[in-house]
Amino acid sequence: MRTLVAIPVYNEERYVCSVIRRVVEHGHDVLVIDDGSTDSTARRLECMPVRVVRHATNLGYGRSLRDAFDDAIARRYDWIVTMDCDEQHEPDAIPLFVEAAREDTHDVISGSRYLVPAPEDDAPPRDRRAINAEITREINRRLGGVFREAGGEEITDSFCGFKAMRVESLRRLRLTESGYAFPMQFWVQAAAARLRVRELAVRLIYNDPSRTFGGQLDDSAVRLAHYRRVLHCELERCADRLPPAALCGVEAGCA
Repeated sequence: MRTLVAIPVYNEERYVCSVIRRVVEHGHDVLVIDDGSTDSTARRLECMPVRVVRHATNLGYGRSLRDAFDDAIARRYDWIVTMDCDEQHEPDAIPLFVEAAREDTHDVISGSRYLVPAPEDDAPPRDRRAINAEITREINRRLGGVFREAGGEEITDSFCGFKAMRVESLRRLRLTESGYAFPMQFWVQAAAARLRVRELAVRLIYNDPSRTFGGQLDDSAVRLAHYRRVLHCELERCADRLPPAALCGVEAGCA
C-alpha cells in the first residue's frame, strides 16, 4: 500500500524541523506544501528528505490540501495521510491511520479530538470548540443519514485535518475551496460521492491558543457565517446527488 504523508505549512519555522524529522521516521513518502511562508520555513525545508511544493504567495489551507490530493492522484498513491505541522497532530499516530486504511473498509479515516473526553486543561479556545460543535451538528443533521447508508458513520469533529483518504476516492471529488472553509466542501462532496467515513480518536492538543485566522475570520460570528455559507452553497451544488432532507432550510444565495 503506497502511502503519501502530506503536510501543509505556513510560517512554521518554530516546528517544521522537529515535526518533519518525526514524520519521516515512519518510512512513508512525505510531501510538504509550503503556502508562501515568509519566515525561514522554506530554508529549513531545504535540508529535509521530503518533496516540497511551494506557493509563491499564500493561497490558503484548502488550496494546499487540493494540491496534495492532485499530487497523490498523479503519482498513483493508494492512500494519503494529511496532518498539520504545528505539533497539534502527533506523528506517532500516523501508523494508526495506516493500519485503519489497511483494513480496507472505509474511504476516509478522519481524526477526531472529541471521541475520547479530554482533560479540561487541554480544551481548545471556547469559540473554536463552539463553532466546531455547531457545524458538526448541522453536517450530521443533513448528511449523517447519507454517511450511514454508505457504510460509514456520523462525525464528531468536522475540522480535524488529521486524516487518511483513499486516493481513488478523491478522484470522485471536485474541490474548489481554498480557505479554512475547505472541510465544509469536503464533507458535502464526500457524502454526495457516498464515501465510507469513519473516525479515529486522536489527542486534543492546543499549543498556541492565540493563533489567528487572519482578517475578518478572527471574528467568531463572521467565521461561523462564512462556514455555513460555504456549507450551504455546496449543498446546493450537490443537490442532485443528495436526499431532499439534506437541503431542507438551506440558506445560500450562491451565484
